[in-house]
Amino acid sequence: MSLRPLTTIGFDADDTLWQNEQFYQLTEKHFTALLADFAEGEKVSERLLEAEKRNLSHYGFGIKGFTLSMIETAIEITEGHVPAKVIAEILDIGRDLLSHPVETMPHVHETLEALTGAYLLVLITKGDLFDQERKLAQSGLGDLFDAVEIVSDKTAVTYRRIFSKVGDGPERAMMVGNSLKSDIVPAIAAGSYGVFVPHALTWVLEHVDEPKDAPRFRKIEHLGELRPLIEGL
Repeated sequence: MSLRPLTTIGFDADDTLWQNEQFYQLTEKHFTALLADFAEGEKVSERLLEAEKRNLSHYGFGIKGFTLSMIETAIEITEGHVPAKVIAEILDIGRDLLSHPVETMPHVHETLEALTGAYLLVLITKGDLFDQERKLAQSGLGDLFDAVEIVSDKTAVTYRRIFSKVGDGPERAMMVGNSLKSDIVPAIAAGSYGVFVPHALTWVLEHVDEPKDAPRFRKIEHLGELRPLIEGL
């Protein structure tokens, strides 16, 4: 077993390696426009968020659950009188969301290329299996990872399991991501380093306070700062 303090690095995918939330927000704007005759946009968005919260335990994270939540919201907003044409358009914008192009974030390729081989790299993402596999394939990043884990949720148990299976355990691992709730706080709870890379757009359900007092918490502005941070550990 390596005596290095860090041997394994986990990376979140959506809004860490490639853009994601911006496409959801554009879809939501389209959705609120479809229901403009029935309610104001802000009200529609509020009801949609409530539906998403309710449905997470049923559908999990991802575009399919989001689409079902839009349909549910449309039925509620219209008190069951939503036109079939609107339902069809909701399905269309859901399918469009499943086919949006992959736009990698700045510094992703050079950072991963510099770290691969020196560390075990594992992609840890949650959401729809087919969609995440599609985005990974289109990103061209797949060959840079030693392992890929698509999970239903991210908890301390999740990180302990993955970092023990892929690497030398959570104590010698680091998780890098844009979500404090999913990527950073549970990874630190598992015993790993948590490196927060803020994104301008983050889903409201992923917001929690920064664990600034945690010894293994780090924050960088972009992935180009990751290598110097690692070298300074």
